[in-house]
Amino acid sequence: MKTFSLKNTEVVRNWVVFDAADKVLGRFATKIADKLRGKDKPTFTPHVDGGDFVVVINADKVKVTGNKAEQKKYYKHSLYPGGLKEKSYKEVLENNPERIIENAVKGMLPKNKLGKSMIKKLKIYSGSEHPHESQNPTEWNPKI
Repeated sequence: MKTFSLKNTEVVRNWVVFDAADKVLGRFATKIADKLRGKDKPTFTPHVDGGDFVVVINADKVKVTGNKAEQKKYYKHSLYPGGLKEKSYKEVLENNPERIIENAVKGMLPKNKLGKSMIKKLKIYSGSEHPHESQNPTEWNPKI
């Protein structure tokens, strides 16, 4: 029996809509990362981007457990001395809630060119509307 290896020309990509309302951030992000990577497909091949396009709606309604809402920090650096910027979870949730899910999912993908191409297939929106209706996305509700 030969080992199956997916090729870039054989990849079939679907569009899937995830609703983030009242979902726990980490568990929700793992489901998205698996879908982007294609690990839920029987044709999964680690060195090929065989995942689906993922549209996340209601990103502003995602939940965290424990005291993470007060204690979790997001950092970025301007690459200048003393340029470390710090924001709390609540500040990021108010100003840019899409960044929360994007950072969580990006940390679960490969840290190479393959991961960069996977994260481009992730579309996140804070409201319940999205501009991808013409792709006929399917609703996906994971058991979380």
